[in-house]
Amino acid sequence: MLKIVTIIGARPQIIKAAALSRVIQKNYKNSIKEVIVHTGQHYDTKMSQVFIDELNIPAPNYNFGVGSSTHGAQTGKMIREIEEILFQEYPDYVIIYGDTNSTLAGAIAASKMNIPVVHIEAGLRSFNKSMPEEINRIMADHVSTILFTPTQTGLDNLVKEGFSATTSKPFTQDNPGLLHCGDVMYDNSLYFKKLAFEKSTVIKDYKLKNKEFILCTVHRDNNTDDTERLNSIFSTLNELSLENKVEIVMPLHPRTSRAIEESLDNKVDKAMNKNPLFKLLPPVSFLDMIMLESQCQIAITDSGGVQKEAFFFKKPSIILRSETEWKEIVDAGVGIVTDVKRDQILDAFAHFKLNASELEYPSIFGDGNAAGFICQTILNNK
Repeated sequence: MLKIVTIIGARPQIIKAAALSRVIQKNYKNSIKEVIVHTGQHYDTKMSQVFIDELNIPAPNYNFGVGSSTHGAQTGKMIREIEEILFQEYPDYVIIYGDTNSTLAGAIAASKMNIPVVHIEAGLRSFNKSMPEEINRIMADHVSTILFTPTQTGLDNLVKEGFSATTSKPFTQDNPGLLHCGDVMYDNSLYFKKLAFEKSTVIKDYKLKNKEFILCTVHRDNNTDDTERLNSIFSTLNELSLENKVEIVMPLHPRTSRAIEESLDNKVDKAMNKNPLFKLLPPVSFLDMIMLESQCQIAITDSGGVQKEAFFFKKPSIILRSETEWKEIVDAGVGIVTDVKRDQILDAFAHFKLNASELEYPSIFGDGNAAGFICQTILNNK
């Protein structure tokens, strides 16, 4: 039986891993044994354990609770802990997801031990190396054995960096394989949408009107830890809400909650508190997030995941960054990069509101069976 070690640590990875774990349990339980390692990068229960419980992911076999720290200290501790686990388990493959410090630590620890690394969501590039995530993506890709890209653009990015798209099996660290498999998050969105409509009460709980509110998420440290950017975001959102008489619904990341308390200008804070249309929510579950994404009119976000999930549910997104790794969304005309600039945010909202009926969402994220394709490919790598 093939043994894999799956590395998770942050909310997005927990959710992505659900797709693979579900397929293994359903179709490959006699041929693949999965050992789950949770680094504890997201240690808040509302950002971690709630998703494991809700998505019915098998309980992690290991959790070393690394917690918050500087990038170097956090990643270093993860590498040390993951290495010890890999010495105990010595799997056939290590599975990593996305672009967090947990991703990088898993890639380094496994590749140094010559254990093949499988990178799911490989090839994404923002082309902005000031982003920690960009560094993590690049370094993880370049030590991986099998690289699964969610889109054709991801595969094209890797080819431009010197990878070959025509290598043949068996794939090794010196002969890596590139495969365009589709997006495991699309798998999840299709699978969990029905469950969300059955179980989620978030729309009712907060008295939201379907298709009328704006969903907003802010969590990146360059937005939360930069006082000027933080205040620009919240003052603009409040202005947008009041001028258009539209509800802003924002589930708060713990980092954003702290930033509001510590750094938000008093005038901006008071104006938000006076606005009954500006609703700050505690962190929400994945099913609640699916409901909010599927029922909003527009998403305003600095999250790569929310951009994608909004696209899955045919919702446009305003991107509070200077670039995005999901350029396909922008190229399709349903995502606009505004950074935190007031005029650009307001103009983007006006554009989407005016042209809502003309927006199109091409099929660029696969057929909803990415996880099955990944499992079969790993088994066939001989």
